Amino acid sequence: MNSIIITTYNRPDALALVLNALAAQSCQNFEVIIADDGSSQPTFDLIQQLELPYSIQHIWQPDQGFRAAMARNRAAAAAQGDYFIFLDGDCVPTTDFIFRHQLLAEKNCFVAGNRILLSQKFTDQILPNTPIWQWNIKQYLAAYLRRDINRILPLIRLPDHKWRKYKHKKWQGAKTCNLAVWRDDFFQVKGFDEDFQGWGHEDAEFVVRLLQHGVIRKEGRFAVPVLHLWHPEQDRQLEIVNRQRLQQGLSNL
Repeated sequence: MNSIIITTYNRPDALALVLNALAAQSCQNFEVIIADDGSSQPTFDLIQQLELPYSIQHIWQPDQGFRAAMARNRAAAAAQGDYFIFLDGDCVPTTDFIFRHQLLAEKNCFVAGNRILLSQKFTDQILPNTPIWQWNIKQYLAAYLRRDINRILPLIRLPDHKWRKYKHKKWQGAKTCNLAVWRDDFFQVKGFDEDFQGWGHEDAEFVVRLLQHGVIRKEGRFAVPVLHLWHPEQDRQLEIVNRQRLQQGLSNL
């Protein structure tokens, strides 16, 4: 079984879109764990109100600043599946997302997916519940020509192939908005480093430790894109400190 771990913080409208997109998946062999970094009551209300065809757990921690690493670790500890797929609560999967992640799943590999960015105007238009996950290529192409989305090529689907492991030691660009890893590998490297607080680099540092452990990268491009809703830029005042922690890890790679 797959465990879909969704990080969220005080954005219930976006989270609703993600949860409804998961309800429309072509493959339904999964559970959902919400890794909540301190959201207030509206997020609780949303999760109670939605009628969803899958099991869902809401793992909440107090709001004490940006602590996504801890939130994801706590959600992973509650997960029952043997394969973890990490999503952000503002990244909407298309209907074949989990099915294609399953096709790419391979022992001793993690899968780094990618994303398509939505404009602020377009994000406002599709919230709270436009089923963009069901759109066809013509609709996405029209959105691209209007500059509502920044890319169209990631929507192409290519099969599994050895080229997906050509850059098997690349850590750059792997993000927890769309990242899959085996449960055993996650716990072998002890999950995310909770010393990372504030925005930045906790996902890259986690991937570096996977590589050090012998788990190689497999590309999820042209298979498992997500639609990333617009949001204001995060406070990055701790980014320099976090980057220094990442550099320490890279010295051992």
